[in-house]
Amino acid sequence: MRSVSLAIAEQMIAHYNAQDADAYVALMTEDACEASYRGAVVREGKEGTRAGLKAMFAEFPENRADILSGYELGPYAVLHERVFRSSTTEPFEVMSVYSFVDGKCSRVEFIR
Repeated sequence: MRSVSLAIAEQMIAHYNAQDADAYVALMTEDACEASYRGAVVREGKEGTRAGLKAMFAEFPENRADILSGYELGPYAVLHERVFRSSTTEPFEVMSVYSFVDGKCSRVEFIR
Protein backbone atom coordinates (compact mmCIF):
# COMPACT_ATOMS: atom_id res chain seq x y z
CA MET A 1 0.00 0.00 0.00
CA ARG A 2 1.39 3.41 -1.01
CA SER A 3 1.85 5.75 1.92
CA VAL A 4 0.22 9.17 2.06
CA SER A 5 3.38 11.25 2.58
CA LEU A 6 5.27 9.50 -0.20
CA ALA A 7 2.30 9.80 -2.58
CA ILE A 8 2.04 13.55 -1.90
CA ALA A 9 5.81 14.05 -2.43
CA GLU A 10 5.57 12.17 -5.72
CA GLN A 11 2.59 14.32 -6.75
CA MET A 12 4.62 17.44 -5.92
CA ILE A 13 7.34 16.21 -8.31
CA ALA A 14 4.72 15.58 -11.01
CA HIS A 15 3.57 19.21 -10.63
CA TYR A 16 7.22 20.37 -10.57
CA ASN A 17 7.87 18.50 -13.83
CA ALA A 18 4.77 20.08 -15.38
CA GLN A 19 6.19 23.42 -14.22
CA ASP A 20 2.93 24.07 -12.41
CA ALA A 21 4.00 26.10 -9.39
CA ASP A 22 0.37 26.73 -8.37
CA ALA A 23 -0.46 23.00 -8.15
CA TYR A 24 2.86 22.33 -6.38
CA VAL A 25 2.24 24.85 -3.60
CA ALA A 26 -1.40 23.77 -3.27
CA LEU A 27 0.01 20.70 -1.52
CA MET A 28 1.90 22.85 1.01
CA THR A 29 1.01 24.57 4.29
CA GLU A 30 0.79 28.39 4.22
CA ASP A 31 4.08 28.72 6.13
CA ALA A 32 5.91 25.98 4.22
CA CYS A 33 9.44 26.50 2.99
CA GLU A 34 12.19 24.95 0.93
CA ALA A 35 15.69 24.92 2.38
CA SER A 36 19.10 23.38 2.11
CA TYR A 37 19.46 20.48 4.53
CA ARG A 38 20.02 21.87 8.04
CA GLY A 39 20.73 25.21 6.44
CA ALA A 40 19.32 28.38 5.03
CA VAL A 41 15.76 28.70 3.78
CA VAL A 42 15.78 29.13 0.00
CA ARG A 43 12.06 29.80 -0.53
CA GLU A 44 9.94 30.99 2.38
CA GLY A 45 6.18 30.52 2.68
CA LYS A 46 3.75 29.27 0.10
CA GLU A 47 3.95 32.51 -1.90
CA GLY A 48 7.75 32.65 -1.72
CA THR A 49 7.92 29.07 -2.96
CA ARG A 50 5.48 29.83 -5.80
CA ALA A 51 7.47 32.92 -6.90
CA GLY A 52 10.80 31.10 -6.64
CA LEU A 53 9.60 28.15 -8.69
CA LYS A 54 8.08 30.37 -11.37
CA ALA A 55 11.39 32.26 -11.68
CA MET A 56 13.35 28.99 -11.90
CA PHE A 57 10.98 27.54 -14.51
CA ALA A 58 11.38 30.73 -16.59
CA GLU A 59 15.17 30.43 -16.38
CA PHE A 60 15.21 26.65 -17.04
CA PRO A 61 12.24 25.80 -19.28
CA GLU A 62 13.52 22.20 -19.74
CA ASN A 63 13.87 21.64 -15.97
CA ARG A 64 12.63 18.32 -14.57
CA ALA A 65 13.36 15.84 -11.80
CA ASP A 66 13.30 12.06 -12.12
CA ILE A 67 12.57 10.10 -8.96
CA LEU A 68 15.18 7.36 -8.55
CA SER A 69 13.75 6.02 -5.26
CA GLY A 70 11.45 7.06 -2.47
CA TYR A 71 10.93 6.21 1.18
CA GLU A 72 8.57 7.17 3.97
CA LEU A 73 8.77 7.12 7.73
CA GLY A 74 5.81 8.62 9.57
CA PRO A 75 5.19 12.21 8.46
CA TYR A 76 8.38 12.28 6.34
CA ALA A 77 9.13 11.25 2.79
CA VAL A 78 12.59 11.12 1.23
CA LEU A 79 13.11 11.15 -2.52
CA HIS A 80 16.37 10.48 -4.33
CA GLU A 81 16.07 12.60 -7.47
CA ARG A 82 18.09 13.27 -10.60
CA VAL A 83 17.52 16.87 -11.72
CA PHE A 84 17.93 18.04 -15.30
CA ARG A 85 18.14 21.80 -15.87
CA SER A 86 18.62 21.67 -19.65
CA SER A 87 19.68 19.36 -22.45
CA THR A 88 23.11 21.04 -22.55
CA THR A 89 24.05 20.68 -18.85
CA GLU A 90 24.89 17.64 -16.76
CA PRO A 91 22.14 16.48 -14.42
CA PHE A 92 22.77 16.41 -10.68
CA GLU A 93 21.40 14.25 -7.89
CA VAL A 94 19.68 15.41 -4.76
CA MET A 95 18.03 13.84 -1.73
CA SER A 96 14.88 15.73 -0.80
CA VAL A 97 13.36 15.39 2.66
CA TYR A 98 9.66 16.29 2.77
CA SER A 99 8.02 16.99 6.14
CA PHE A 100 4.24 16.86 6.51
CA VAL A 101 1.68 18.30 8.91
CA ASP A 102 -2.00 17.31 8.60
CA GLY A 103 -1.54 15.96 5.07
CA LYS A 104 0.26 19.04 3.71
CA CYS A 105 3.97 19.54 3.07
CA SER A 106 5.43 21.94 5.62
CA ARG A 107 9.10 21.84 4.57
CA VAL A 108 11.35 20.43 1.87
CA GLU A 109 15.07 20.17 2.57
CA PHE A 110 17.57 19.43 -0.17
CA ILE A 111 20.77 17.46 0.34
CA ARG A 112 23.13 18.02 -2.56
